[in-house]
Amino acid sequence: MSKIRVAVIGCGSIAKYRHIPEYVENPNVELVAFVDPIIERAQHYANELGGQAFADYKEMLAAVKPDAVSVCTPNYLHAEQSIEAAKAGAHVLVEKPMAVTDEEAAAMIEAAKANNVKLMVGHNQRFMPPHQKAKEILQTGVLGKVLTFRTSFGHPGPDAWSIDGADSWFFRKEEAIMGAMGDLGVHKSDLIRWMLDDEVSEVAAFVGTLDKKDTESDDNASCILRMKSGAIGTLVASWTYYKGEDNSTMLWCENGVMRIGTDPVDQVIVELRDGTINKYQTGEISTNEKQLSSFVIDKFVEAIVNDTEPAVTGEEGRASLKVILDAFESQDTGKVIKVNG
Repeated sequence: MSKIRVAVIGCGSIAKYRHIPEYVENPNVELVAFVDPIIERAQHYANELGGQAFADYKEMLAAVKPDAVSVCTPNYLHAEQSIEAAKAGAHVLVEKPMAVTDEEAAAMIEAAKANNVKLMVGHNQRFMPPHQKAKEILQTGVLGKVLTFRTSFGHPGPDAWSIDGADSWFFRKEEAIMGAMGDLGVHKSDLIRWMLDDEVSEVAAFVGTLDKKDTESDDNASCILRMKSGAIGTLVASWTYYKGEDNSTMLWCENGVMRIGTDPVDQVIVELRDGTINKYQTGEISTNEKQLSSFVIDKFVEAIVNDTEPAVTGEEGRASLKVILDAFESQDTGKVIKVNG
């Protein structure tokens, strides 16, 4: 078959480190356009990889008519750009959080369906080798039921990651809408839903800006989650882990404990109540400091090539977003929020 003609909308760090290089590595893809309001950024990739550069995504959609797009722009643009791309007949891979309201997420799902295109959300945590192994172990039943859990994602913040550093859109609340929770927390709500094959039923949260100066974007959150199964756990998102990134999860179960991402060598450790200890070297979780494959691009392309459902559907992205939105509501109201209440 002919190659999938892909356009990348937004040429910041997530495009630079994940989307663009992973598209380049995929034999089924031809990169045909790059879009960024700072046209020099788009032109850089067009010069290096071929294709055209645009400052305006609507102009690109009309001129290029790509088969698929990656939406790698500030959070507040995700819904608008994804919907317009779908209307133009392009399959859509949108970065997380997929939208900034539940209504936007619903509209994106509807637009994809109405235009018979695929919508995938870039929740890469599902595809990290330690997380894949952890779910596989859970499904064997050896650990029994998950009773409690802790899942955490923290790093020094976008000022150490974004192409614009401390001037990043992440710190402009009107563009980001949500800070560490939209950047990292939504990854963990998606991970725990997927790994436990369970849904969040209630959330209580403290969300605030503790240390990042000159911004209203939240830089820390601690949430308590109750799952539909009854399991209770904590979800932490932080932009102030200044001494290094943490992306770890622990599951305390009927028959033992599973530690994921807590050891640099043995990425998954299972300790059973009978004294048995099993350690697994699965390969690492990609970090900002150590860029490994996210697997997201390959999964997106695979869904297009095989005409199958994307690995992370719009509905899945919406459910993970809803947990984060309800955490903000909990912070604002001081109440425990029923996630689907």
